[in-house]
Amino acid sequence: MATEPLPLQKTAAAAAVDIAPVPATSQTGRPLVRFDNVVKRYGDHVVLDGLDFSVRRGENVTLIGPSGSGKTTILRLLMTLEKVSDGVIWVDGDPLSHTRAPDGSLRPATEKHLRKARKKIGMVFQQFNLFPHMKVLQNITEAPVSVLGMGRDEAETRARELLDLVGLSGKTDAHPSQLSGGQQQRVAIARALAMQPEILLLDEVTSALDPELVAGVLELLSDIARNTDITMLCVTHEMNFARDVSETVLMFDAGRVIESGSPEKIFTDPAHERTREFLTAVL
Repeated sequence: MATEPLPLQKTAAAAAVDIAPVPATSQTGRPLVRFDNVVKRYGDHVVLDGLDFSVRRGENVTLIGPSGSGKTTILRLLMTLEKVSDGVIWVDGDPLSHTRAPDGSLRPATEKHLRKARKKIGMVFQQFNLFPHMKVLQNITEAPVSVLGMGRDEAETRARELLDLVGLSGKTDAHPSQLSGGQQQRVAIARALAMQPEILLLDEVTSALDPELVAGVLELLSDIARNTDITMLCVTHEMNFARDVSETVLMFDAGRVIESGSPEKIFTDPAHERTREFLTAVL
């Protein structure tokens, strides 16, 4: 069984590794993330249909809804793993999905633009996606060194601090195959944090875990949500976690947001019949 994570303290461990510093020039009145009439199609199949929503800097937002409603597609678009079919995604006032032409018009983003934009965003996947041939320490340091240009010594120092943060300080030389599922997912969380993202995307991060390992990972993510300035977008079927960690819950159905509000509002007094049906089925 995985070791329980250490408590995350913003003034100590979290601050020591500079998790999600808020830029001094950030405009708090402007959404950090905004989907502007975004459409995503796969052939004739429309997954996201004119999607409009925004997320404030530092806000913790959970996306709920039935399978196939487009929730994971939203995260994949933000991570630039997919491209929009229509509409524009904005991050901190700049187009993520597009670049500005000299005349001010928007054109589909180049790969160079996407690589730069990707540095602001970290993602933790369902299946961990650790490199099996690399030890834990290298799994965490590879991207900061190769993508951010961080020095190897600095990257390793940060990686050790993050491993301590997630309760795995003794696992630096282990390979992923030597870890439990819960431990692998915590390494994946540390790896995402090592990139110092402004936005952390969580895609059903407990769905591949044995039930006894779920609580430890959710506790760690709750600590990160409470004690850091990271903006979190989470897709989950863990409704208690969504209730506890979120400031805003968005209910999706058929590629659209059909209802949004505080956890208290959504879980105790939803306005939309489809939301009531969904919650009755999953709670």
